[in-house]
Amino acid sequence: MTTKLLTALLLGTSILGTTGMALAEDVTLNIESWRGDDLTIWKDKLIPAFEAKNPGIKVVFAPSAPTEYNAALGAKLAAGSAGDLITCRPFDNSLELFKKGNLADLSSLPGMENFSPVAKSAWQTDDGKSSFCVPMASVIHGFIYNKDAFDKLGLKVPTTMDEFYAVLDKIKADGTYIPMAMGTKDLWEAATMGYQNIGPNYWKGEEGRLALIKGEQKLTDPQWVAPYKELAKWKPYLGDGFEAQTYPDSQNLFTLGRAAIYPAGSWEIGLFNTQAQFKMGAFPPPVQKAGDTCYISDHTDIGMGLNAASKHPEEAKKFLAWVASPDFATIYANALPGFFSLNSTPVKMEDPLAQEFVSWRGKCKSTIRSTYQILSRGTPNLENETWVESANVINGTDTPEAAAKKLQDGLDSWYKPAK
Repeated sequence: MTTKLLTALLLGTSILGTTGMALAEDVTLNIESWRGDDLTIWKDKLIPAFEAKNPGIKVVFAPSAPTEYNAALGAKLAAGSAGDLITCRPFDNSLELFKKGNLADLSSLPGMENFSPVAKSAWQTDDGKSSFCVPMASVIHGFIYNKDAFDKLGLKVPTTMDEFYAVLDKIKADGTYIPMAMGTKDLWEAATMGYQNIGPNYWKGEEGRLALIKGEQKLTDPQWVAPYKELAKWKPYLGDGFEAQTYPDSQNLFTLGRAAIYPAGSWEIGLFNTQAQFKMGAFPPPVQKAGDTCYISDHTDIGMGLNAASKHPEEAKKFLAWVASPDFATIYANALPGFFSLNSTPVKMEDPLAQEFVSWRGKCKSTIRSTYQILSRGTPNLENETWVESANVINGTDTPEAAAKKLQDGLDSWYKPAK
């Protein structure tokens, strides 16, 4: 054997060996998210469950701050440094990413058949032909209350608005507790926990939301002004200095037992369970009068998509197919009580507070937040402006009518309903 041939054979063996080693190396998938609160659950429960069944694929959950997520993700996508998997906010924000080519089409992904058209609608094109994120969970709005405080003061859970204010008056007169923990400093809290929480009972959920999109109703109509009239009544019940109170301040006031009621999103359940040293209950937004149909904001909140520029698309699709499975739905819904699975397979939940929230689906009509689909695509952005005006109404710096007019004028400046 010549020296040249021997060298060639050794070199070939070396290359094959190196290639074999490369093939054996684990692929690492990175997940972009705004849900820093979920880091432990992903690390300890979700990722290990996937990795156990998928040797050779490692997953890293790498969240950004919620308020910075959109900008941070946009910068990473532009720079080519974004993770393989993108946690998706609902409707227009993610739709824009898909239109820019940042999110891959997942219409044919195995497991997408596990979701209803309503569940998928938050992450589809307007014509419904392309789906770009796997639906993960919705959140439900209502009120969480301190059961010990209610028992101590002899209060019953209110079902109508008159009963609601009667309860708040009794709590205020007693003086032991702040009636309701909610601030206006962070703006979004006033809109999300206030306006979008109680509003569906006035604009009749999907009926009103879709009529607004079609131009058949306006934000200056009585059913859209009415929730602001209610929010204007909340001011005396929010405690001293609520105008300077941040969202974490509100959470702390409630979990420390200083406030009796918390206008809530169900996503609070996990945190409150670890922090509150008292029994908790929940009630849906009170109706205007006994016997009225109740409506709840059951908002499609979170999904997951594939970065179109991922270097590991097949492994990422394997992970997303698992996210679309009943196995993931069961782990996720119980690890994160208050994030309700959008999977069509029923999920048995263990947390009593989560069970209470989700039970409202059986007696109330569900809708999503009124500003999220189509109506916040232009400038001024209706969602962000609703934050501002909800805070203004509660603070008393705008009347309900003035707030509604500002919002409708802003919408009229760029939005023309399709005829």
